[in-house]
Amino acid sequence: EVHLVESGGGLVQAGGSLRLSCAGSGFSFDDYAIGWFRLAPGREREGVVCISGGDGTTDYEDAVKGRFTISSDNAKNTVYLQMNNLNSQDTAIYYCAATKRSYGCNTWDMAYKYWGQGIQVTVSS
Repeated sequence: EVHLVESGGGLVQAGGSLRLSCAGSGFSFDDYAIGWFRLAPGREREGVVCISGGDGTTDYEDAVKGRFTISSDNAKNTVYLQMNNLNSQDTAIYYCAATKRSYGCNTWDMAYKYWGQGIQVTVSS
């Protein structure tokens, strides 16, 4: 059974940094793409970034380019999201999700089958 668990969220001041982790079990990251998504109050769920476990391809949404970095440790079945220079617009519940895909990735949420429970990130101004 595929299982994803996010960690590392919390409260941070604007301009600060957080690193989220997504630990997976029940599957091999080599055969999956992992995406990070977020849901903020009053807004629709949006894709943030993804990474392919097969070829390392990444895809960032414009709002986070240059501030967020995704990485993976396939041996540990863990994906990390380093978030720098956070602002109030980044406040949201962050979810990691997985889909079986050998190469490439995208941030279309309907493409992802397995989801973590989400973790809160709050940026204070």
